[in-house]
Amino acid sequence: MFLPPAADDVRRTAAALGFTLDEEDAQKFCELLVDQLAALDAFDQARIEEHKPPLLFPERAPGHRPDAQEDPHNAWLWKSSIGGADTGLLAGRTVSFKDHIAVAGIPMTSMSRTMDGFVPDFDATVVTRVLAAGGTVTGKNTLIGVGYLHDYWQAINPHDAERMTGGSSSGSAVAVAAGEVDIAFGGDQHGSVRIPAAYCGVVGLKPTYGLVSAMGTTMSIASGSDPSIDHVGPLAGNVNDVAVALQAVAGYDDYDPRQSRYVPERVDVLTGLEDGVDGLTIGLLRQGFDEPVEPAVKERTQQAVGKLTALGAKVVEISIPEHRRVHQASFALDGDGFRSLRGSTAFGSGDRTFLPANLLAAIDKVWLHEADALATYTKSLLLLGEYSRRNFHGRVYAKAHNVRPTFTRAYDDALSRVDVLAMPTCLGVAPAVFESVPYAEGWARAVGVLRQGFDAMTRNTAPFNYTGHPAVAVPCGDVDGLPISVQLVGRFFDEARLLRVAKAVEDSLASHG
Repeated sequence: MFLPPAADDVRRTAAALGFTLDEEDAQKFCELLVDQLAALDAFDQARIEEHKPPLLFPERAPGHRPDAQEDPHNAWLWKSSIGGADTGLLAGRTVSFKDHIAVAGIPMTSMSRTMDGFVPDFDATVVTRVLAAGGTVTGKNTLIGVGYLHDYWQAINPHDAERMTGGSSSGSAVAVAAGEVDIAFGGDQHGSVRIPAAYCGVVGLKPTYGLVSAMGTTMSIASGSDPSIDHVGPLAGNVNDVAVALQAVAGYDDYDPRQSRYVPERVDVLTGLEDGVDGLTIGLLRQGFDEPVEPAVKERTQQAVGKLTALGAKVVEISIPEHRRVHQASFALDGDGFRSLRGSTAFGSGDRTFLPANLLAAIDKVWLHEADALATYTKSLLLLGEYSRRNFHGRVYAKAHNVRPTFTRAYDDALSRVDVLAMPTCLGVAPAVFESVPYAEGWARAVGVLRQGFDAMTRNTAPFNYTGHPAVAVPCGDVDGLPISVQLVGRFFDEARLLRVAKAVEDSLASHG
């Protein structure tokens, strides 16, 4: 059923849309709207078969929300045990998902209490493929983890409780680092898989844009970003498990309209994983080591890459000046991109694909009726998007998209001369946790911390969300017991070579203690 509008409400709505109706016009439109809404209501209630993605292993126990004793690192919002196929690449491995990825029958909040109680009736494609490959789904992980962005408890860094976990796939990284799950899938928008992987000492992969289906995720809503920089990727304790996870889930998906015609049906990253780096050239990205990189992080990262020369690789320095400017374009997408999602539902419009009606409706109700309960950061992005549109009328958003090939070409040119690029994942170790600041007055206090720390977190990660190149964070030692990480960046859809180099880094460090 629907609530018929009154003429006065129609006038106010028209004014909000930018046009004026007098009383007579408003009454005529009101009568027309009642007829049109009645037709939509009849369609909404019609008993017509609706196509849905396949739901594997639908007999599922509901699981439970763990207490503090069961979840000492605050890594979990929900625990479950959903068994997959008896055989497959992931048989015998446990797998969890960041709580912006839909698992049928398991609550999904995108880390906001405004979504508390929502339970999807479908699986995201990445979940379907994990189950088909034999993985056991063990639950949903917390996200964010920097104390000011979202609701619920914040994940605790297992290396030092006084240090940040990184965001936004914080619980995913923590669960892996604490040995509570074999593989976790997160979402990466400005580095949201690789940053927590770096701060928690695990391996995190952001695949080529579109290689892993995003169907059934609410990444842009959960993180406040543009869909064109969203990626789904695995985290694990070692490169082999990340490679297994990628091979199990990667490939073209009819349900994901964001995939391009270049996405292959499947990938093979395991066959040559142990082939080493003999004959490969690794490019140390000069601008990736710019200040404010911590000296110890710079030194350990260069040492880790330098060890590959003993295995037959050539290590050279390479310059990409555009790396210093790409952030300006990347972050110009956020406000307008997030605003456009609010205006066209959480999943955009114009694509002939499956749209999860219950998830779409749940999010839209939040936009319309519970905006006051949204996190301060979410509100700031909505305001930024609105004022950006009012002042620039879409020019900034369009330019951010239109200059993307310029930056992409700069990295492609460099990658035509080297096999992979190397740099620190983050410019420093995990920063200290600061006081939780959920409200606007707290936000003001947090701004200074963010301005100092956000660049050190995302300087080397966000560019590759923007361009779409694959990038992997690999632990490469520690500074005073806190993990540090090297980021390797490869050519589009060349994850096989990228992970081969990552495996060599991992093995080299292990052999040298």
